[in-house]
Amino acid sequence: MQKDNIMKILATFDQVVDAVVLLPTEQQEMLVSLIHGWHIEKRRHEIARDAHESLTALHAGKLKPQSAETIIRELRQSLEEDEL
Repeated sequence: MQKDNIMKILATFDQVVDAVVLLPTEQQEMLVSLIHGWHIEKRRHEIARDAHESLTALHAGKLKPQSAETIIRELRQSLEEDEL
């Protein structure tokens, strides 16, 4: 069942792409702008949700306050480990 849904989504995606290719350049640019705006708005909501979850965890005592320097150092170390 899941494979059928994926195939339908892919077929629909292909149809959308085919339709967009046929649009005039100006309309393609408008569509790109719209999609970009939607993407930004979606990311804002995700960031707000993550911030809310983090604050809830902090107030529940599941997280400890840390300085920005400590957090940045830990993030850099994590990124360096991922590169190895």
